[in-house]
Amino acid sequence: MNWLAFRMLTGDRGKYLGLIFGVAFATLLMSQQVSIFMGIIGRTASQILDVRDANIWVMDNKVRFIDEVPALPDADLHRVRGVPGVAWAVRLYKGQLLARLEDGNSRSLVVLGLDDATFVGAPAEMIVGKLADLKQPDAVIIDKAGYEYMWPQEPYRLGRVIQINNRRAVLVGICKASAPFTTLPILFTKYSTAAGYVPNDGRLMSFVLAQSSEGLDATAVCKQIEQQTGLMALTREQFIWKTIKYFLSSTGIPVNFGITITLGFIVGAAITGQTFYLFTIENLKQFGALKAMGVTNLRLVQMILLQGLLVGGSGYGIGIGLTALFFIGTSQVTVLAGLHITWAAFAGTGAAVFFIIMLTSVASMHKVLVLEPAIVFRG
Repeated sequence: MNWLAFRMLTGDRGKYLGLIFGVAFATLLMSQQVSIFMGIIGRTASQILDVRDANIWVMDNKVRFIDEVPALPDADLHRVRGVPGVAWAVRLYKGQLLARLEDGNSRSLVVLGLDDATFVGAPAEMIVGKLADLKQPDAVIIDKAGYEYMWPQEPYRLGRVIQINNRRAVLVGICKASAPFTTLPILFTKYSTAAGYVPNDGRLMSFVLAQSSEGLDATAVCKQIEQQTGLMALTREQFIWKTIKYFLSSTGIPVNFGITITLGFIVGAAITGQTFYLFTIENLKQFGALKAMGVTNLRLVQMILLQGLLVGGSGYGIGIGLTALFFIGTSQVTVLAGLHITWAAFAGTGAAVFFIIMLTSVASMHKVLVLEPAIVFRG
């Protein structure tokens, strides 16, 4: 019977391929958009993810996400260092500034001012140059994507000089960094150098980066910092999710991607459902003949489910394969680097396709279950 179900399914090659195409297209659209959505949302916290040396972020208690940070007085650094359970603490500046290039053009960029002595928060991997070169006067390091954005299609060249608030910045290195939410270049420099780029009223420090003492729970240390200083202290993971939740709740990103994903589901369900239903209608005589031969309704239901699962499995496999090929093909594109198919997209799309197949199979089953075997003897 299983072989007969397969032969019935593939008897009309056009409809069979149409069924698979519908499922494959829906799978491609849903899995690609879910993966891109998760990748973009993950980028909102990319600069938090890149700081691997510290497990606690301390900031003003009104901060909602990483790009909305009131400056702290330098005295807060010493207050955090004095909290029991804090092994060490350093300052970090993060801000968006305007740079003027050699040709007179201007570019906005994100500047990260690292602690002069420890370079906590520095890039993990250098492409050109050395991290130690940041100790040179006016030295800066830029991320790979930022270099290609500021000097497109030009070879890597150190020693370039740009102006930030009428102060020179000398490029001494190019590094790898997680892709940011925006396309802005990321510039790393010493905290003391960043202080020269930013007009300030004595408040420059954006965050205090701290490490809990060995053996102590970071969450408990965060609570101790908050009680003793009145500042907000979050673990690295807490700050990542705080930033992600802000973008999920306060921007149109989820709505826009949700519409596309929903359309993919509806299109897949419509194409697959209509085609599979018409396929069943056209094969009613064959099902009637099987009933007349004594095949039970349960066995016919099993045949329809098998046909649905064959279509769903084939279409899903092709769709996921096309999604994987898309991300492989774009993996070397700088602005799309880091985007890849995720396990959530893989599993979620599979569940959606299974639901579509079950829905269309149930609709088709009804016609077969109420079918009179005598239909096979009618003209």
